[in-house]
Amino acid sequence: MAISTYKIFLMMKGEGSTYEKLVDIKDFPDLGGAPEMLETTTLSDKMQTYIPGIQSLDALEFTSNYTKTDFTKLKALEGQEKDFAVWFGASEDGNTLTPDGSDGKFEFKGQLSVFPVGGGVNEVVDMTITIAPSTPITMADA
Repeated sequence: MAISTYKIFLMMKGEGSTYEKLVDIKDFPDLGGAPEMLETTTLSDKMQTYIPGIQSLDALEFTSNYTKTDFTKLKALEGQEKDFAVWFGASEDGNTLTPDGSDGKFEFKGQLSVFPVGGGVNEVVDMTITIAPSTPITMADA
C-alpha cells in the first residue's frame, strides 16, 4: 500500500541517542541516487556495456517556512557534523503528532546550512536547509 507525504519529518539526534524533530518541512529530497555508470565496452561489442560504479548523491535540500526562531536555531548548527534522519510515519493523539518512523527511518551524518529564499507578492517566506551528507544514507532497523 502507498503512503502519503503527510507525517514525514526531518530529525536530528539530540543529546544522547534520541532523535528529535528539527523543524517542520514542506518537502524533502531524493534519499539516494543512481550509481555512476562505468563503461566496459570493448571493440568486440556491438553496443556499449556498463557496470555500476559509486552511487551518486547531491546535497540534500529541504524547504521549511521561515521563522526567526527556527532560522536562528538552524544557523547555530552550521559547520557541525550531526546525525540526521528522515522519518516516515507518526502516531496521532488528538491534534498531536509524534514522529515514530513506523514507515521507515533513513539516517545519515552531515553538515547543515540554511538560508532564506527569495519571494514575491502574496507568498509565504521560506528557507532552504541544505545538508551535505558525510556518510551513506541507510535505512535503520525499525
